[in-house]
Amino acid sequence: MNKLIVSSSPHVHGNDSISKNMYGVLIALIPAFLCSVIVFGWGAIITTATSVIACLLFEFLIQKYIIKGQTTIWDGSAIITGVLLAFNVSSTLPLWILIIGALVAIGIGKMTFGGLGSNVFNPALVGRVFLLISFPAQMTTWPIPQGFASSYIDAATGATPLGLIKAGHMDQIPNLTDMLFGRMGGSLGEVAAAALLLGFVWLLYKKIITWHIPISIFATVIIFSGIMHLCNPEQFASPLVQLLTGGLMLGSIFMATDYVTSPMANKGMIIYGIGIGVITIVIRTFGSYPEGMSFAILIMNAFTPLINRYCKPARFK
Repeated sequence: MNKLIVSSSPHVHGNDSISKNMYGVLIALIPAFLCSVIVFGWGAIITTATSVIACLLFEFLIQKYIIKGQTTIWDGSAIITGVLLAFNVSSTLPLWILIIGALVAIGIGKMTFGGLGSNVFNPALVGRVFLLISFPAQMTTWPIPQGFASSYIDAATGATPLGLIKAGHMDQIPNLTDMLFGRMGGSLGEVAAAALLLGFVWLLYKKIITWHIPISIFATVIIFSGIMHLCNPEQFASPLVQLLTGGLMLGSIFMATDYVTSPMANKGMIIYGIGIGVITIVIRTFGSYPEGMSFAILIMNAFTPLINRYCKPARFK
C-alpha cells in the first residue's frame, strides 16, 4: 500500500528537486559575484566566503545539537542564504558583524520556524535588517569601487546613488553605464544590474522562477516613480535610476521570488510584486532610509499567507 507523505513547502513537481533548484540559483548569482570581485577586489571574496561558511556552520550546529535531526546543509539553501546576506552588505563590513548576521539569518530567520519550507520571512533579509538596525553606522558605510586596489581593512568610502538622491544631490548620480556595470558604491549585490539581469534570464530559462514577481515589481516601480518624476524631475529620480540602483534588482530577482515566502498562484505573485514595488518607492521617497527593498519584501512576506487565502490555486477535480 502506497503511503501519502505530507511535508512542508516548497512543493516542486516533476524532475526538479530542492537541491537542483537551489544550485541553479547559485549559478545565476555567479555573474553578480564576479562583478563584485572586479569592483571591490578581495573584500568581496572574503565577505562572501565568511558569510557562506558561517551560515553552513550555524545550520549544522543547530540541526545537530538543538533540533537533533537530519542535517541538510548541502541542499544549497544555507549557501544561498550566505551569498545573499553577503550581497546585502558592503565589502568592508567587519567580519564579526557579518557572522552575527549569519547567526540571526539561520537561527532566527530559518531554523526557529522549523527550517527550509517553514520559515515565514526570507532568512537573508532577516539577517540584513537586524544588522541595519543594530549596526547602522557600519551597515551604511560604502567603499568606493577601486577593483583589486581596494583595501578590505581601510578602503575609501563614499555615498551610494540612493544616498545621493536622499541628500538632494541628483546631479552626482552615476550614469547609465556605471549603474549597469558596477562603477558605483553600494553593497556587493547591487552594483552591477547587467549581471543580475543575466542571472534573471538564466532563472527564467531553467524555469526555476516565473516572470510574475520580478516583472510586477519592475512595472510598479516604473509607473509609480515615473509619475513622481514627471511631477518634479528635480526632486524625484527617474524610473531607470530607481530600477538600476540599490537592492531593487537583487531583491526582485533573487529574494522576493523565494519559493517559501512568496505566494503560490500567479495572481497572488502579481499582487505581492505590486505591494513590494509600492512600499519600496514610498520608503525610498518619503522614509528615513534611502533604501526600502528589504523592508518591502519582509512586509509582503508577512502578507503571503493572506494573499494565498485570497488567490487559491485551482483545485484538482
